[in-house]
Amino acid sequence: MKDNQFFTYKEIMQQPEMWLKVYELVLQQRVRIESFISQYTDRNYQIIYTGAGTSAYIGNILEIVLSESNFRGARSVSTTDLITNHHAYINENQPVLLISFARSGNSPESAGAIKIVNTYCKHTAHIYITCNKEGELAKNADKENTLLLLLPPETNDLGLAMTSSFSSMLLTALLVANIQHVDTQLPYIQSLTLKAQKILSTYAPIIREIMKREFSRVVFLGSGELKGIAEESRLKLQELTDGKIVCQFDSFLGFRHGPKAIINKETVLVYLFSGDEHIRRYETDLVKQINTNNKVTAQIIVSETPVKTTGIKSDLEVIFGEGDSPSIYDCIPYVIVAQLMGFYKSLEIGLNPDTPSVSGNISRIVEGVILYDNL
Repeated sequence: MKDNQFFTYKEIMQQPEMWLKVYELVLQQRVRIESFISQYTDRNYQIIYTGAGTSAYIGNILEIVLSESNFRGARSVSTTDLITNHHAYINENQPVLLISFARSGNSPESAGAIKIVNTYCKHTAHIYITCNKEGELAKNADKENTLLLLLPPETNDLGLAMTSSFSSMLLTALLVANIQHVDTQLPYIQSLTLKAQKILSTYAPIIREIMKREFSRVVFLGSGELKGIAEESRLKLQELTDGKIVCQFDSFLGFRHGPKAIINKETVLVYLFSGDEHIRRYETDLVKQINTNNKVTAQIIVSETPVKTTGIKSDLEVIFGEGDSPSIYDCIPYVIVAQLMGFYKSLEIGLNPDTPSVSGNISRIVEGVILYDNL
Protein backbone atom coordinates (compact mmCIF):
# COMPACT_ATOMS: atom_id res chain seq x y z
CA MET A 1 0.00 0.00 0.00
CA LYS A 2 1.08 3.56 -0.66
CA ASP A 3 1.60 5.89 2.29
CA ASN A 4 -1.44 8.01 1.44
CA GLN A 5 -3.71 4.97 1.62
CA PHE A 6 -3.29 4.90 5.39
CA PHE A 7 -5.47 7.10 7.60
CA THR A 8 -2.53 7.74 9.92
CA TYR A 9 -0.38 9.16 7.14
CA LYS A 10 -3.15 11.44 5.90
CA GLU A 11 -3.86 12.59 9.45
CA ILE A 12 -0.21 13.46 10.02
CA MET A 13 0.01 15.33 6.73
CA GLN A 14 -3.24 17.28 7.19
CA GLN A 15 -2.13 19.01 10.38
CA PRO A 16 -1.11 22.39 8.90
CA GLU A 17 -4.50 22.65 7.21
CA MET A 18 -6.30 21.65 10.40
CA TRP A 19 -4.49 24.32 12.41
CA LEU A 20 -5.76 27.05 10.11
CA LYS A 21 -9.28 25.64 10.46
CA VAL A 22 -8.92 25.56 14.24
CA TYR A 23 -7.82 29.18 14.27
CA GLU A 24 -10.85 30.26 12.23
CA LEU A 25 -13.13 28.21 14.47
CA VAL A 26 -11.83 29.88 17.63
CA LEU A 27 -11.80 33.33 16.03
CA GLN A 28 -15.45 33.00 15.00
CA GLN A 29 -16.40 32.08 18.58
CA ARG A 30 -14.23 34.70 20.26
CA VAL A 31 -17.03 36.60 22.02
CA ARG A 32 -18.64 33.43 23.38
CA ILE A 33 -15.31 32.01 24.55
CA GLU A 34 -14.08 35.25 26.11
CA SER A 35 -17.35 35.76 27.95
CA PHE A 36 -17.26 32.24 29.35
CA ILE A 37 -13.58 32.29 30.34
CA SER A 38 -13.79 35.63 32.13
CA GLN A 39 -16.48 34.30 34.47
CA TYR A 40 -14.06 31.83 35.99
CA THR A 41 -10.49 33.11 35.61
CA ASP A 42 -11.49 36.22 37.58
CA ARG A 43 -13.20 34.32 40.42
CA ASN A 44 -10.47 32.16 41.94
CA TYR A 45 -11.51 28.96 40.18
CA GLN A 46 -8.93 26.21 40.30
CA ILE A 47 -8.18 25.29 36.68
CA ILE A 48 -7.49 21.64 35.92
CA TYR A 49 -6.54 20.22 32.51
CA THR A 50 -7.60 16.62 32.15
CA GLY A 51 -7.68 13.72 29.70
CA ALA A 52 -6.28 10.22 29.39
CA GLY A 53 -3.14 9.12 27.55
CA THR A 54 -2.30 11.53 24.75
CA SER A 55 -5.12 13.83 25.86
CA ALA A 56 -3.57 14.02 29.33
CA TYR A 57 -0.20 15.02 27.90
CA ILE A 58 -1.80 18.12 26.41
CA GLY A 59 -2.34 19.34 29.96
CA ASN A 60 1.26 18.57 30.91
CA ILE A 61 2.41 20.87 28.10
CA LEU A 62 -0.10 23.62 28.89
CA GLU A 63 0.86 23.64 32.56
CA ILE A 64 4.29 24.95 31.52
CA VAL A 65 3.68 26.97 28.39
CA LEU A 66 0.72 28.91 29.85
CA SER A 67 2.38 29.65 33.19
CA GLU A 68 2.46 33.39 32.39
CA SER A 69 -1.12 33.59 31.08
CA ASN A 70 -4.56 33.96 32.69
CA PHE A 71 -4.29 30.23 33.31
CA ARG A 72 -1.24 30.64 35.56
CA GLY A 73 -1.35 28.07 38.35
CA ALA A 74 -3.49 25.64 36.35
CA ARG A 75 -2.80 22.00 37.09
CA SER A 76 -2.63 18.99 34.81
CA VAL A 77 -4.31 15.91 36.29
CA SER A 78 -5.24 12.92 34.15
CA THR A 79 -8.78 11.58 34.27
CA THR A 80 -7.31 8.28 35.41
CA ASP A 81 -5.77 9.95 38.47
CA LEU A 82 -8.88 12.00 39.23
CA ILE A 83 -10.97 8.83 39.34
CA THR A 84 -8.74 6.93 41.75
CA ASN A 85 -7.31 9.75 43.88
CA HIS A 86 -9.51 12.80 43.49
CA HIS A 87 -9.04 13.95 47.11
CA ALA A 88 -5.37 14.55 46.34
CA TYR A 89 -6.16 16.98 43.55
CA ILE A 90 -9.40 18.83 44.27
CA ASN A 91 -10.56 20.86 47.23
CA GLU A 92 -14.31 20.52 47.51
CA ASN A 93 -14.54 24.02 48.98
CA GLN A 94 -12.78 25.63 46.02
CA PRO A 95 -14.60 26.09 42.70
CA VAL A 96 -13.10 24.19 39.75
CA LEU A 97 -12.90 24.87 36.02
CA LEU A 98 -12.25 21.47 34.45
CA ILE A 99 -10.85 21.59 30.90
CA SER A 100 -11.35 18.17 29.32
CA PHE A 101 -9.55 16.97 26.18
CA ALA A 102 -10.90 14.00 24.25
CA ARG A 103 -10.62 12.79 20.67
CA SER A 104 -13.76 10.66 20.67
CA GLY A 105 -15.39 11.93 23.84
CA ASN A 106 -16.41 8.36 24.63
CA SER A 107 -13.70 7.39 27.11
CA PRO A 108 -15.31 6.13 30.33
CA GLU A 109 -12.69 7.98 32.36
CA SER A 110 -13.74 11.33 30.86
CA ALA A 111 -17.29 10.84 32.08
CA GLY A 112 -16.04 9.54 35.41
CA ALA A 113 -13.76 12.51 36.06
CA ILE A 114 -16.52 14.98 35.23
CA LYS A 115 -18.93 13.17 37.55
CA ILE A 116 -16.42 13.21 40.40
CA VAL A 117 -15.72 16.93 40.06
CA ASN A 118 -19.44 17.71 39.88
CA THR A 119 -20.10 15.52 42.91
CA TYR A 120 -17.37 16.72 45.23
CA CYS A 121 -17.06 20.40 44.32
CA LYS A 122 -19.73 22.92 45.24
CA HIS A 123 -19.11 25.09 42.19
CA THR A 124 -17.88 23.73 38.86
CA ALA A 125 -17.54 24.79 35.25
CA HIS A 126 -16.36 22.85 32.22
CA ILE A 127 -14.68 23.36 28.88
CA TYR A 128 -14.90 20.35 26.56
CA ILE A 129 -12.36 20.33 23.72
CA THR A 130 -13.19 17.35 21.53
CA CYS A 131 -13.09 16.15 17.93
CA ASN A 132 -16.29 14.10 17.77
CA LYS A 133 -19.72 15.71 17.63
CA GLU A 134 -21.32 12.29 18.21
CA GLY A 135 -19.31 11.59 21.35
CA GLU A 136 -20.79 11.50 24.83
CA LEU A 137 -18.82 14.59 25.83
CA ALA A 138 -20.31 16.68 23.03
CA LYS A 139 -23.81 15.32 23.60
CA ASN A 140 -23.73 16.31 27.27
CA ALA A 141 -22.45 19.86 26.82
CA ASP A 142 -25.80 21.64 26.85
CA LYS A 143 -25.42 23.18 30.29
CA GLU A 144 -24.96 26.80 31.33
CA ASN A 145 -21.67 26.05 33.08
CA THR A 146 -20.21 24.21 30.07
CA LEU A 147 -18.41 25.47 26.97
CA LEU A 148 -18.11 23.02 24.08
CA LEU A 149 -15.36 23.56 21.52
CA LEU A 150 -15.92 21.06 18.75
CA LEU A 151 -13.00 20.75 16.36
CA PRO A 152 -13.16 20.05 12.59
CA PRO A 153 -14.42 16.50 11.95
CA GLU A 154 -11.21 15.58 10.11
CA THR A 155 -9.33 15.85 13.42
CA ASN A 156 -11.28 12.88 14.79
CA ASP A 157 -8.41 10.63 13.68
CA LEU A 158 -9.50 7.26 12.32
CA GLY A 159 -6.10 5.69 12.92
CA LEU A 160 -5.44 4.20 16.35
CA ALA A 161 -2.76 6.75 17.23
CA MET A 162 -3.81 10.32 17.93
CA THR A 163 -1.97 12.71 15.60
CA SER A 164 -3.95 15.64 14.21
CA SER A 165 -6.37 15.38 17.14
CA PHE A 166 -3.51 15.91 19.59
CA SER A 167 -1.96 18.92 17.88
CA SER A 168 -5.34 20.51 17.10
CA MET A 169 -6.63 20.21 20.66
CA LEU A 170 -3.34 21.61 21.97
CA LEU A 171 -3.56 24.56 19.60
CA THR A 172 -7.19 25.17 20.56
CA ALA A 173 -6.30 25.41 24.23
CA LEU A 174 -3.44 27.81 23.50
CA LEU A 175 -5.76 30.04 21.48
CA VAL A 176 -8.40 29.94 24.20
CA ALA A 177 -5.85 31.04 26.78
CA ASN A 178 -4.92 33.90 24.45
CA ILE A 179 -8.51 34.69 23.48
CA GLN A 180 -8.27 38.42 24.22
CA HIS A 181 -5.68 38.76 21.45
CA VAL A 182 -6.84 35.98 19.14
CA ASP A 183 -7.57 38.38 16.28
CA THR A 184 -3.84 39.21 16.08
CA GLN A 185 -2.64 35.59 16.08
CA LEU A 186 -3.06 34.68 12.40
CA PRO A 187 0.59 35.47 11.46
CA TYR A 188 1.77 33.12 14.21
CA ILE A 189 -0.54 30.34 13.04
CA GLN A 190 0.56 30.83 9.43
CA SER A 191 4.17 30.59 10.59
CA LEU A 192 3.28 27.45 12.53
CA THR A 193 1.91 25.81 9.39
CA LEU A 194 5.05 26.71 7.42
CA LYS A 195 7.22 25.11 10.09
CA ALA A 196 5.17 21.93 9.97
CA GLN A 197 5.20 21.84 6.18
CA LYS A 198 8.98 22.16 6.23
CA ILE A 199 9.28 19.08 8.44
CA LEU A 200 6.77 17.12 6.36
CA SER A 201 8.32 17.95 2.99
CA THR A 202 12.04 18.29 3.71
CA TYR A 203 12.72 15.82 6.49
CA ALA A 204 10.15 13.02 6.12
CA PRO A 205 12.21 11.11 3.49
CA ILE A 206 15.34 11.25 5.68
CA ILE A 207 13.41 10.14 8.76
CA ARG A 208 12.07 7.22 6.74
CA GLU A 209 15.61 6.11 5.86
CA ILE A 210 16.77 6.27 9.48
CA MET A 211 13.76 4.18 10.51
CA LYS A 212 15.06 1.39 8.24
CA ARG A 213 17.96 0.87 10.63
CA GLU A 214 17.72 -1.88 13.23
CA PHE A 215 17.12 -0.61 16.75
CA SER A 216 15.08 -1.65 19.78
CA ARG A 217 14.96 1.50 21.91
CA VAL A 218 14.17 5.18 21.42
CA VAL A 219 14.59 8.00 23.93
CA PHE A 220 12.99 11.44 23.55
CA LEU A 221 14.38 14.32 25.63
CA GLY A 222 12.91 17.79 26.14
CA SER A 223 12.91 20.62 28.67
CA GLY A 224 9.91 22.55 30.00
CA GLU A 225 6.91 22.20 27.70
CA LEU A 226 9.06 20.13 25.34
CA LYS A 227 9.24 17.44 28.02
CA GLY A 228 5.49 17.10 27.50
CA ILE A 229 6.08 16.83 23.75
CA ALA A 230 8.72 14.18 24.48
CA GLU A 231 6.15 12.30 26.56
CA GLU A 232 3.67 12.26 23.69
CA SER A 233 6.46 11.37 21.24
CA ARG A 234 7.40 8.37 23.37
CA LEU A 235 3.83 7.09 23.32
CA LYS A 236 3.37 7.69 19.61
CA LEU A 237 6.33 5.58 18.52
CA GLN A 238 5.58 2.86 21.05
CA GLU A 239 1.90 2.63 20.02
CA LEU A 240 2.63 2.57 16.30
CA THR A 241 5.18 -0.23 16.72
CA ASP A 242 2.93 -2.28 19.03
CA GLY A 243 5.52 -2.06 21.80
CA LYS A 244 8.20 -3.76 19.72
CA ILE A 245 10.26 -0.59 20.09
CA VAL A 246 10.60 0.33 23.76
CA CYS A 247 10.46 4.09 24.23
CA GLN A 248 11.31 6.42 27.06
CA PHE A 249 11.15 10.17 27.67
CA ASP A 250 12.73 12.56 30.14
CA SER A 251 14.12 16.03 30.59
CA PHE A 252 17.73 16.56 29.56
CA LEU A 253 18.84 17.17 33.15
CA GLY A 254 16.66 14.44 34.62
CA PHE A 255 17.98 11.82 32.19
CA ARG A 256 21.34 11.63 33.97
CA HIS A 257 19.71 10.56 37.23
CA GLY A 258 19.25 6.89 36.44
CA PRO A 259 17.19 6.75 33.22
CA LYS A 260 20.38 7.17 31.15
CA ALA A 261 21.05 3.49 31.86
CA ILE A 262 18.73 2.64 28.96
CA ILE A 263 21.30 3.71 26.36
CA ASN A 264 22.95 0.92 24.38
CA LYS A 265 24.08 0.43 20.80
CA GLU A 266 20.48 -0.32 19.71
CA THR A 267 19.18 3.07 20.90
CA VAL A 268 17.96 6.06 18.90
CA LEU A 269 18.11 9.37 20.77
CA VAL A 270 15.87 12.29 19.80
CA TYR A 271 16.80 15.68 21.24
CA LEU A 272 14.04 18.30 21.32
CA PHE A 273 16.15 21.43 21.76
CA SER A 274 14.73 24.49 23.49
CA GLY A 275 14.72 27.88 21.78
CA ASP A 276 15.90 29.42 25.05
CA GLU A 277 19.69 29.82 24.92
CA HIS A 278 20.06 29.48 28.70
CA ILE A 279 18.19 26.17 28.74
CA ARG A 280 20.01 24.99 25.63
CA ARG A 281 23.38 25.15 27.41
CA TYR A 282 22.24 22.39 29.78
CA GLU A 283 20.91 20.39 26.85
CA THR A 284 24.07 20.58 24.76
CA ASP A 285 26.18 19.54 27.77
CA LEU A 286 24.27 16.26 27.99
CA VAL A 287 24.50 15.60 24.25
CA LYS A 288 28.27 16.18 24.29
CA GLN A 289 28.55 13.71 27.16
CA ILE A 290 26.56 11.09 25.26
CA ASN A 291 28.62 11.72 22.11
CA THR A 292 31.78 11.06 24.13
CA ASN A 293 30.69 8.07 26.19
CA ASN A 294 28.08 6.14 24.19
CA LYS A 295 27.70 4.32 20.88
CA VAL A 296 24.13 4.41 19.61
CA THR A 297 22.16 3.62 16.44
CA ALA A 298 21.28 7.23 15.65
CA GLN A 299 20.87 10.69 17.12
CA ILE A 300 18.26 13.14 15.83
CA ILE A 301 18.24 16.83 16.72
CA VAL A 302 14.93 18.71 16.47
CA SER A 303 15.21 22.47 16.80
CA GLU A 304 13.84 25.71 15.45
CA THR A 305 17.37 27.06 14.99
CA PRO A 306 20.71 25.38 14.21
CA VAL A 307 22.64 24.02 17.19
CA LYS A 308 26.00 25.73 16.82
CA THR A 309 27.96 24.00 19.56
CA THR A 310 31.25 22.18 19.12
CA GLY A 311 31.20 18.54 20.17
CA ILE A 312 27.62 17.97 19.05
CA LYS A 313 27.17 15.13 16.56
CA SER A 314 23.97 13.82 15.03
CA ASP A 315 22.66 11.74 12.14
CA LEU A 316 19.96 14.28 11.35
CA GLU A 317 19.21 17.87 12.31
CA VAL A 318 15.56 18.78 11.82
CA ILE A 319 15.74 22.58 11.71
CA PHE A 320 12.30 23.99 11.04
CA GLY A 321 12.31 27.63 12.21
CA GLU A 322 11.24 30.49 9.99
CA GLY A 323 13.27 33.16 11.74
CA ASP A 324 10.26 34.78 13.41
CA SER A 325 9.85 35.76 17.04
CA PRO A 326 9.07 33.04 19.60
CA SER A 327 5.43 32.29 20.38
CA ILE A 328 3.47 30.02 22.69
CA TYR A 329 2.70 27.79 19.70
CA ASP A 330 6.32 26.89 18.94
CA CYS A 331 6.25 23.56 20.78
CA ILE A 332 3.66 22.00 18.47
CA PRO A 333 5.73 21.13 15.35
CA TYR A 334 8.25 19.12 17.36
CA VAL A 335 5.79 16.24 17.72
CA ILE A 336 5.58 15.70 13.96
CA VAL A 337 9.04 14.11 13.97
CA ALA A 338 7.87 11.34 16.31
CA GLN A 339 4.64 10.88 14.36
CA LEU A 340 6.65 10.29 11.19
CA MET A 341 9.11 8.03 13.00
CA GLY A 342 6.25 5.93 14.33
CA PHE A 343 4.48 5.69 10.99
CA TYR A 344 7.58 4.67 9.03
CA LYS A 345 8.90 2.25 11.67
CA SER A 346 5.47 0.62 11.85
CA LEU A 347 5.63 -0.06 8.11
CA GLU A 348 9.25 -1.19 8.34
CA ILE A 349 8.45 -3.93 10.86
CA GLY A 350 5.44 -5.15 8.90
CA LEU A 351 2.58 -3.55 10.83
CA ASN A 352 -0.46 -1.60 9.67
CA PRO A 353 -0.02 1.90 11.18
CA ASP A 354 -3.80 2.37 11.34
CA THR A 355 -4.27 -0.78 13.42
CA PRO A 356 -0.79 -1.62 14.75
CA SER A 357 -1.89 -3.52 17.87
CA VAL A 358 -1.63 -7.12 16.69
CA SER A 359 -1.75 -8.20 20.33
CA GLY A 360 -5.00 -6.32 20.92
CA ASN A 361 -3.51 -4.73 24.03
CA ILE A 362 -4.59 -1.25 22.97
CA SER A 363 -7.53 0.07 20.97
CA ARG A 364 -8.70 3.37 19.53
CA ILE A 365 -11.18 3.82 22.40
CA VAL A 366 -10.13 2.27 25.70
CA GLU A 367 -12.05 -0.87 26.65
CA GLY A 368 -12.56 -2.76 29.89
CA VAL A 369 -12.83 0.20 32.29
CA ILE A 370 -15.46 -0.19 35.01
CA LEU A 371 -16.34 2.90 37.04
CA TYR A 372 -17.16 2.20 40.69
CA ASP A 373 -19.06 4.33 43.17
CA ASN A 374 -16.99 5.46 46.15
CA LEU A 375 -17.42 3.34 49.27
